[in-house]
Amino acid sequence: MSEYVERPPYPAVNMQVNHVEPVPRRIRAVLAGETVLDTTRARYVWEVPYYPRYYIPLDDIRGDLLVTDGSAPQDGPRGRIQRHGLRVGDAERPGAATVLRESSIAGLSGTACFEWGALDAWYEEDEQVFVHPRSPYVRVDALRSTRTVRVERDGVVLAESSSPVMVFETGLPTRYYLNRTDVDFHRLVPSDTVTACPYKGTTSGYWSARIGERLHPDLAWCYDFPTAPLLPIAGMIAFYNERVDLSIDGHRLDRPRNPTARSGS
Repeated sequence: MSEYVERPPYPAVNMQVNHVEPVPRRIRAVLAGETVLDTTRARYVWEVPYYPRYYIPLDDIRGDLLVTDGSAPQDGPRGRIQRHGLRVGDAERPGAATVLRESSIAGLSGTACFEWGALDAWYEEDEQVFVHPRSPYVRVDALRSTRTVRVERDGVVLAESSSPVMVFETGLPTRYYLNRTDVDFHRLVPSDTVTACPYKGTTSGYWSARIGERLHPDLAWCYDFPTAPLLPIAGMIAFYNERVDLSIDGHRLDRPRNPTARSGS
């Protein structure tokens, strides 16, 4: 199974690196059935311009689960840091946490940030969060439409629908989700690819398209169980704008400039 995570190629909101904001939500993370951290005092910190990371007060982290690796503290871009691992029973995650005991950036002294994949699951309030924290400056809307969407590849029609759901996500091309009954599955071949998105969840299916003797890999995907705000797309099929020819009410759309980005799922 191939796994990819979404990395927005067209960020519409670039925050200054090291910008800090309070997180107004309860944040929890678990490993091997144990709650490693539970806080209402987390901080968003933008280490890159496109999305933040959580920084967690040390007082809200299970200190008995942190394991020092014997490395000496060192100076980092946000202050004096030391790496720690996590151990819960037989589950060990070396280098999972970066502890920041002293920082010149307001609000970051006495905090730690974690490698996302080192924890089994992350939650905002009681909803699971995927890939990385959701940026408060990204908006995702799923809107029903009666415009006709036609999907072609190499002159062959793969799908056509007059009842799409259009997904508008900050910084990404509009994605068009179509009913399964409007998709020509005779042309599609199931794929093992899985992608994850912090705003939509984890995909439940990918398809390649076989046209003539050529197989076009991973053109389409679906979410059977998307996050609550994206429930209108549940079970529907979307195609990468970058890899197919899309027409809306007979008007052919230009393909986005970045044809290799795995950004739409």
